[in-house]
Amino acid sequence: MELIISLLAGAIGGNAVGKGVKSLDLGLLGNSLAGIVGGGIGGQLLGMLGAGDMAGAAGAAGGMDIGAIIGQVASGGVGGGVLMAIVGIVKKAMAKS
Repeated sequence: MELIISLLAGAIGGNAVGKGVKSLDLGLLGNSLAGIVGGGIGGQLLGMLGAGDMAGAAGAAGGMDIGAIIGQVASGGVGGGVLMAIVGIVKKAMAKS
C-alpha cells in the first residue's frame, strides 16, 4: 500500500513541478512517468532511512496510521518533483547541444 501511495504522490509532484516551471515541462505523460519513478525512489529512500518506522511505530500492529500515510505522500511527492526537474534540466541541456 505504501508503494502505491508514493507512486501516486510522485505523479502529482511531477506534474506540479512541470506546470509550475514551464521551461522544464515534459508534457502530461513525461511529467507523470518521471514523477512516478521519482515517487517510488523517494518512498523507498524514506523507508531505508527509517522515517517510515518512526511515523508508524504506534500503529504497527494495526497497519498504517495517518502519520505514515502523510510521510509517504510527502516523500513520494518530493521525490517525483525532484526527479522530474532533473529530467527536465537534462532534456533542456541536451536540446541546446
